[in-house]
Amino acid sequence: MPQNATFDSVLDEAEQLSLDEQETLVEILRHRLAEHRRNQIVSDVQAAREEFMRGECLPTTAADLLAELQP
Repeated sequence: MPQNATFDSVLDEAEQLSLDEQETLVEILRHRLAEHRRNQIVSDVQAAREEFMRGECLPTTAADLLAELQP
């Protein structure tokens, strides 16, 4: 499958698979999405820790955050 495949063409190709293969594909995609989300969380936490270590943010309470969000 070419890298510039469109979403519709991917769906069309997936429909050519057997039901078992489609289920396996869905499970693989779910696992990859979960891994991607975990990696994004790790990256976000690392960035936040680095900002904190540089003194670019300060610890705060949930109440302070909510008060800051209030108009």
